[in-house]
This record gives sequence, structure tokens and C-alpha cells, in this order.
Amino acid sequence: MQQRILAFIGAGNMSRSIIAGLVQAGYPAERIIAANPSRPKLDALASDYGIRITQNNAEAAREADVIVLAVKPQLMAGMLSALVGELGSLEGKLLISIAAGIKVARLGEMAGGHARIIRTMPNTPSLLGLGMTGLYAPPGVEQADRDFAEQMMQAVGKTLWVAQESGINGVIAAAGSAPAYFFLFMQAIAEEAQALGFSPEQARLLVQQTALGAAAMVEQNPDLSLQTLREQVTSKGGTTAEAIKTFQEQGLMPLTAHAMQAAVARAAEMETLF
Repeated sequence: MQQRILAFIGAGNMSRSIIAGLVQAGYPAERIIAANPSRPKLDALASDYGIRITQNNAEAAREADVIVLAVKPQLMAGMLSALVGELGSLEGKLLISIAAGIKVARLGEMAGGHARIIRTMPNTPSLLGLGMTGLYAPPGVEQADRDFAEQMMQAVGKTLWVAQESGINGVIAAAGSAPAYFFLFMQAIAEEAQALGFSPEQARLLVQQTALGAAAMVEQNPDLSLQTLREQVTSKGGTTAEAIKTFQEQGLMPLTAHAMQAAVARAAEMETLF
């Protein structure tokens, strides 16, 4: 991985996870700077990972080759305006956004017309190093910058590039929001398991271990489709077949599609707010 000077503007949980993944993978800690108003968060990062810290965004950005935009979306415009005001320009710097809901063109406007921007959409399992991140870069962004952004996000999981920026909203529906879908389904199974006589702890164990095992079977059998994996554990006339039949009759597949389309629509709507 190219060892550029990397500044994180914002030191929340996602920044911390990326920094941890980078340092653990051998990225030089002295080439990472974190800027944040909260001193305790900065002190913890410096103590845990040996990176450089500052409460001054401009100080971090001035030295950086790459600036990771990791503030809340509603704070982005003010933060970038202040940076441009203090530095005069962000020319020569790659901006990588991990903020939700702000399109590349809008980020460029906020950054004083800056065009060297990559937008990413990580999901919450990234906090455990098991994330899925979608990335988008406009045509003018060089391959070296794309490679850096991809390798940076691989510090917290797997990555997928989308050809059009609208694809980020698809990533939100299929990965960004999706952990909550699984949690909801797990909750439904656990609650019914309790109704069948299991304690809450037993029900959680049953669901948790089964979900882990099912995910591992998917990962370890890349040549098998999801349908094939399902069919392999569905004996004709058996209990699993009866449950699957009920799910299908009750419209699980179209309901899932409808929910994901609702997520896409909301993501597109949120892009108009900033």
C-alpha cells in the first residue's frame, strides 16, 4: 500500500476502526494524523495506535496527502469551508469521504471546487473488521488514488466499486442497512424460540451460532449459489421445506425487494438534504 500522509478529520468509531486496521496491517503510525474537537478521543488513539493527533483540522489537513472526511453530514459544509478558508485551497490532496448522504459533486462544491474526491459507504460491521464498503470515484480520479482508497477500506473488511454514483444507494440497501435486516430476522427467530420454551439466553445462542455458521457456509462455498446452499439443507417433505414454503407463500422475497427499494429511495432523498 502507498504510504501517504493520511489525515482523519473526525475521530469517531469508524475512523478509529480504519486507523486500527491500517496500523495492524503495518501502515506507519507516524504517517497518520487524527483531528477532532474531543481531546479524550484523540488521546486514546495516540495511546492505542501511536498516531499523531491535533485538535486543529487545518493543521492536520495542511500536512496530509489524503484527507478522510469523517464528520457528520450536517457538519461537512462548515468544516470544509473552514479548511478552504484557512488553507486557501485543497489542491493536490485526495479527499475520501466516509460520510453518508453527500454526493461527490456536492462535496466538490463544499471544498471550493475540488474534484479529486472518492466517496465510500462502509457498514457497521466495519467496526469489527468485517465490513462491506462500496466505493465510487468520478472518471477524473487516477488509478493510484482509487487503489489507495480501496486498500484503506480493506483495513476494515471487503470492498466493491460501483461504476455510477447511484450505485452507492444500492450498496446502502444491500449492505449499509442490511445488518439491521439480519438483526430483525434473528430477533423474530429468537422470540419464537422463547415461545417454544427456550430462555432468552438459549434463544440468542441458537440464533447467533446458526447465523455465524450459515455465513461461514456461504463464504467457504463461493462456487455454490445461495439457492443451492438453501436446497442442500432442505429435504423434500421435511421440516425445513415446510418452513421455506410458508416463507414463500407469505411473500418474503417480494417483501424484501420492497424494503430494499424503500431504502434506495430514502438514500436518494437524503442526498438532496446537503
